[in-house]
Amino acid sequence: MVRPEVIHKRLGKVDEYLTILKKIQRYPLDEFLADPEKYGSAERFLQLTIEALNDIGSHLVADLNLGIVDSAGDIPRLLCEKGYFGEELREIWIRMIGFRNILVHDYLDVDRRVVHEVLQKNITDVQSLMRVFARFL
Repeated sequence: MVRPEVIHKRLGKVDEYLTILKKIQRYPLDEFLADPEKYGSAERFLQLTIEALNDIGSHLVADLNLGIVDSAGDIPRLLCEKGYFGEELREIWIRMIGFRNILVHDYLDVDRRVVHEVLQKNITDVQSLMRVFARFL
């Protein structure tokens, strides 16, 4: 059985992170790149956002007994296979996971232009996943 309180708490954190990211999103590229506090905050809050989405997905997979998760990519795959969302959102989520891995493991080589681009173009992807998860509340 899905525990709505688990999802609710994490969605609240994602919403909090998105509020911060939307503030950072307003900065033009040159100002963003020139300020370590701006790009550092963006990187961290994007990471936390994706972590929270993965955590929600992991809880759903476990609570709904959808299968075994060996890696983060299994979460969107299992949820998609069971019809909770379509292939397009699965691909988007997998790209988010890859981006999170870059932020965490390849932090020395993060292209901050890409971080800025993600802020500009991909926040709506997070909101799409939030709507899927909100159905379990």
